[in-house]
Amino acid sequence: MNGNRPRLYVGNLPYQLTVDELKDFFAGAGNITDVAIITDRGTGRSKGFGFVEFATDEDAARAQSMYNGAQLKNRTLKVDLAKPRQEKESGANKASSDGGGGGESNFG
Repeated sequence: MNGNRPRLYVGNLPYQLTVDELKDFFAGAGNITDVAIITDRGTGRSKGFGFVEFATDEDAARAQSMYNGAQLKNRTLKVDLAKPRQEKESGANKASSDGGGGGESNFG
């Protein structure tokens, strides 16, 4: 996926959904440049979410408007702009690096 193109997070996907089915579902919104369904590394099973990348901001906005809350194989989709990966990682790293611990105990 190209970091410069608008990308949508698509949550609550049916677990048996294929990349081609996801692409076909979103095709009505505009020019899709990439589609990914995230899978568990160990099992290869879908984690129930993925990403759809569009050629333009307008296409991505149209897709979000059209498909957020839409039904796909009896599942209600959650569609939102994807956050840049660095942003998520820095937030997680900050939270985990605040930990502390160690130190002396006054018990005993």
